[in-house]
Amino acid sequence: MSSPKSKNRFRKTNLVSVVLLFLVILAGGIVRSSGSGMGCPDWPKCFGCLVPPASVSDLPANYKEKYVEGRQKKNLRFAKTLDFFGYTDLARRLREDRSILIPEEFNAAKTWTEYANRLVGAVSGIALLLTAIYSFSYRKVNKLIPFLSVFNLILIFFQAWLGSIVVSTNLVSWIVTVHMLLALAILAICISTYHLAKVSGRPKLAVNPVTKFITILALVVSVLQIAFGTEVREKIDAVSTRFQGGYRNEWIKNAGEIFTHHRDLAIAVLVLNVMLYALIRRGFNKHSLQQQIMSFTFLMLILQIVTGIILSYLALPPYAQAVHILLASVVFGAQYYLMLNLYKSVNIHGGSR
Repeated sequence: MSSPKSKNRFRKTNLVSVVLLFLVILAGGIVRSSGSGMGCPDWPKCFGCLVPPASVSDLPANYKEKYVEGRQKKNLRFAKTLDFFGYTDLARRLREDRSILIPEEFNAAKTWTEYANRLVGAVSGIALLLTAIYSFSYRKVNKLIPFLSVFNLILIFFQAWLGSIVVSTNLVSWIVTVHMLLALAILAICISTYHLAKVSGRPKLAVNPVTKFITILALVVSVLQIAFGTEVREKIDAVSTRFQGGYRNEWIKNAGEIFTHHRDLAIAVLVLNVMLYALIRRGFNKHSLQQQIMSFTFLMLILQIVTGIILSYLALPPYAQAVHILLASVVFGAQYYLMLNLYKSVNIHGGSR
């Protein structure tokens, strides 16, 4: 049997990984909203250096031609992969995309923004590696914990590669959506292993099936709303390009039906969470973990709605974009953790009435 100390080390490292994953999502949102995705044109280094240059004079010779060529080769390899899986039309459009041949001008602020994003991603990767190593302290208690931890480590490497494709392919819309949904999957797995370790040996809870159903439904709708949100962002980028970065007040008006769907789904998320809040209050006492999670979720949801209103009526300020996606991810994480605690909970005495 593993010692309590080694198990406690796993739980702490796992919790740190969860926090770091939220920071990765925030950093990605900042990169996205500030247009810093090509701040570092190569990967994993930045302009061929471990520490990026601070001025044009520090750049390598012929850097534009060098990195455009590298970007084109990467896209051609990715196009072959798309051909293999049957996405021949998308592969053709990727090969014919002349915009990848236009080099990005050096911008120190964007370079360091993207570099900071990569640093946060690297630290989270190290945390997930340690989590996977420490997870084997639970191998005799629950084999699912080390399995999921190792699988998550594989996903984070795939996510890093996919992130480089997102930038290289001029942010092809469906790849951006997959990239975001994969980030949520990694977060969910990390929350799952933390929860499994915390409730090891605890009995199952007897919870109203309606409460469980509404919890799952609210979680699914939240994921759909986040997916629609990435599509809205893509549409906004297209509008911004058409207006050459000007007329920000017109971007939302020209976003089309996808923005309307995203807004309507936000109303559905709010309604479902109001219903869920009522069910949790009726089924659990005020000191229960379930009520604490639900109250936190509701607070984050209200803040997310506020940032959505700011985005809609104040011409999409970049800071609000990053905060909006972070809050959406926090709501998802809290809803998912609530769902797990409706089956087994770390707070038995504060459980259902």
